[in-house]
Amino acid sequence: MAIIFKNFKRQFVNLGPLILLYFLAITELDTEFSNYFTILSFNLQFVIIYYWMLRDPPLLGNGHVFFAGIINDIIMGLPMGTSPLTYLVTAFVAIYIKNVTVKMTLFTDWFTFIIAIFFANLTYLLLISNFSELSITYSSLFYNSLFTFLFYPLFWVIFNWYGILTGIHRND
Repeated sequence: MAIIFKNFKRQFVNLGPLILLYFLAITELDTEFSNYFTILSFNLQFVIIYYWMLRDPPLLGNGHVFFAGIINDIIMGLPMGTSPLTYLVTAFVAIYIKNVTVKMTLFTDWFTFIIAIFFANLTYLLLISNFSELSITYSSLFYNSLFTFLFYPLFWVIFNWYGILTGIHRND
């Protein structure tokens, strides 16, 4: 009985990143601090997807990433499929970088994250401009991308600490 409880506890703790991704998708919790600073916003979902797809792809899985994007579109009122495709682009770039990189460090993860942000935002721009009547503020999208890139090392340290603490990174 104790082994079953221990395995259940370990599986629940390993689901932390997935629970956080769904929490951010469901609660419409936006990481914009426009009350304090007019330009400070970042996309925490991109950071979560990119980091955990680099470290342990089966932990999130493409199906969960897609479904979290569908939930985000429903909650935010975006055209259906916009968030899932941008999330999947981020995940696919992370998986590609994982396959071609020999040793993953903060430096390599951080600078390859630019590629993921670029292609995800390009997908977002193409989908919104071609299939929607929503207006896009390019400066806010730029600042969001910039601060997402700048805050990545902070979340890398936090997620790395979480992975070591929970035993997710036992193969690294």
